Amino acid sequence: MGKGGGLAQRGTISECRHPDVIVVGMSPGRRHVTKPVCDITSALRREGVEFSVSTLVLNAGSGVPPDAPKIAGSVLGAYFGLTEKEIEQIEGHKVAILHHGNVRSHVVQKIRFILEHVDVKAVVVSQCPIDYEDLAKEGVKTALVMPPPEKVRTKGSVEAIISGVTRGQTPTREKMADVIAAVTRLMKEQTN
Repeated sequence: MGKGGGLAQRGTISECRHPDVIVVGMSPGRRHVTKPVCDITSALRREGVEFSVSTLVLNAGSGVPPDAPKIAGSVLGAYFGLTEKEIEQIEGHKVAILHHGNVRSHVVQKIRFILEHVDVKAVVVSQCPIDYEDLAKEGVKTALVMPPPEKVRTKGSVEAIISGVTRGQTPTREKMADVIAAVTRLMKEQTN
């Protein structure tokens, strides 16, 4: 495991020549499929944008982080986590597209956990509707809403959110255009 040979397996990365954009997805499984991640990666490459795109499928991409608040009556399976190598792989890029499911509290906690460990500009892609306030309440720095300075928990920041991307299905053209526009804007900001 480690390098994807056309298969989005747990703990694999498809690298590109220049570390510009990385699309990070959950571990594949019966419930957590990585279909939108592959489509987003392909669309960015197909559009001929002026940057390179890598894809990383996390080894422990399901569940919630071990430090996430426990909800009464909830049953948790595996914990979400990052390895040191995954942190290095993500942080080596200028922009990260983060796709982490359809449960609002899980998505928010996963984004918070990743950006606590990685200093990168992020575009969040989710099925469930989330907003900048949801993230800021958990200490995540965002483009539009900042937590109070004493509550900031993240190195990285969320610069764009695209909700309504259904897990396991190809995103609509409109949603794909939103992702491409957000990434293109962030890449232009990085070079200026």
